[in-house]
Amino acid sequence: MPIISRFFGIIIYMFWRDHQPPHFHARYGDEEIIVEIDTGKVTGDITQRALNMIQEWRKP
Repeated sequence: MPIISRFFGIIIYMFWRDHQPPHFHARYGDEEIIVEIDTGKVTGDITQRALNMIQEWRKP
């Protein structure tokens, strides 16, 4: 699992040659989500506080 960032217990990682659309995975404790890079669309469940930090990290 290629980790690209860690903060406040959140781990952000990407897999090379993963499926489309471009996205990253985020894990916080036992919770895990997939976030589309361009739109911010989330698949999965995670606490709102962690999601807010992940979305802030995603923004350019």
